[in-house]
Amino acid sequence: MISKDTKFLIVGLGLIGGSYAMGLKKNGYHVDAIEINQLSIDYALKHDIIDRGSTFDIELIQEADIIIIGLYPNMSVDWIATYQKYFKPGALITDVASVKTGVVKPIQTMIRDDVEYCSSHPMAGKEVSGVKFADDAIFHVANFIILPTEKNTKEAIDTLRQFASILGFSNISELSVEQHDEMIGFVSHLTHAIAVSLMNTNDNTHLVEYTGDSFRDLTRIAKINENLWSEVFFLNKENLIREIDAFTKEVDNLKSKLLNNDVEGLKELFIQSTARRKLFDK
Repeated sequence: MISKDTKFLIVGLGLIGGSYAMGLKKNGYHVDAIEINQLSIDYALKHDIIDRGSTFDIELIQEADIIIIGLYPNMSVDWIATYQKYFKPGALITDVASVKTGVVKPIQTMIRDDVEYCSSHPMAGKEVSGVKFADDAIFHVANFIILPTEKNTKEAIDTLRQFASILGFSNISELSVEQHDEMIGFVSHLTHAIAVSLMNTNDNTHLVEYTGDSFRDLTRIAKINENLWSEVFFLNKENLIREIDAFTKEVDNLKSKLLNNDVEGLKELFIQSTARRKLFDK
């Protein structure tokens, strides 16, 4: 479990890694970071987001009790494969990847027996990247998902629950890898695909001065990191393709109401969507 003597290591000071560090530091914990960009390290040190930082320092790895991998999914697997030889015996390792297929199983297969890896996913973010946008408040209205497997101990799961509580997540839950990727294919990956498709439907740049909140809200997440999201989409492509097919079918259903002048049918779709959306208003 986490105590005030626990040393955290964040690998990758992006938005989530930086926000994790900020929240932990505010709560009095020791936080180190490894980040390839020295400017990000300098910024985090200057703004008291971390205690120590380096582009690479074996000692920071060796001293860490809890290591949080804030890298792209495939890079997370590679980093652990390369550097787990330096992990402190008994260390707990987790990650922030938004897709778990192709990540959890390879890591669980290769991880050392004297350390433990338990995946997790903070359902939080912004349409910006980098530690300079770090903000631990994004966790206070967000969900935290733990992805335990048969290799995980109750202590590791409880530690991640404690970790999420320290950072102020509004809800903590557990899912299997398969359940997670099916769910995330709908609530996140499909929504990003829709936003991207909407922005690419035509050259709408001339509409900047005429759009209202509805268009801005629908396309907010279309400002997207092409490298990260290409990787995420392909790792979860089976779930995403299935959700795209289901969404396309539903759009066709709405279209058919218009073609057939089915006023009552169209109203029923609106009534159903309104009722379902109200469940998310808290």
